[in-house]
Amino acid sequence: MPTVGEQAKPYTIQPLSQSTWGAFAELVERNNGIFGGCWCIGYHLEPPRRSMGVSHREAKEQLVRTDRAHAALVIDEDGLAQGWCQYGSPAELPGIKHGREYEKDAPPFPDWRVTCVFVDKKHRGLGIARAALAGALGQIAQRGGGLVEAISEVTAGRQAQGRFLFSATVELFEDFDFTRVRQVGKHAWIVSRVVEPA
Repeated sequence: MPTVGEQAKPYTIQPLSQSTWGAFAELVERNNGIFGGCWCIGYHLEPPRRSMGVSHREAKEQLVRTDRAHAALVIDEDGLAQGWCQYGSPAELPGIKHGREYEKDAPPFPDWRVTCVFVDKKHRGLGIARAALAGALGQIAQRGGGLVEAISEVTAGRQAQGRFLFSATVELFEDFDFTRVRQVGKHAWIVSRVVEPA
């Protein structure tokens, strides 16, 4: 299984926290709010409505301050975040991609979900997504481990548009010993594995 740093040696992994919020926020702002201003809030229970006067940024920061938002940040040698992998418990991240199809034959209830993997557009292809996923799995192990699931896209044999790959690729998860559980969309699969506690 790949380890952190195999392909991205100048990077370190840090958890998203109050102390790393500034690096996370700078990366999101540098990338125009991510996917139209999402701020990686879409899978949380109650994403704020802009009409209610609460921005996605404010909501995400509040979740981080109250330890209800988790991610492995990939930090470069200049202290800038260049990517992340968001994970959390199903209570923290109840939103499910392809939810109706998922619920038809729901897999065993996971302890953790990996929902978003993002890499700065100028730093793609450098192993940052791989480092972020490895970092998230390491943080999950530190938090007790358990069954981890994700819903991702198969890209082998097809040209996939980046906007559909916000949850990385099935092939990347398979590199980390995830197995395909069930197909829930044309190219989307539930993948899972057990992470042992550290």
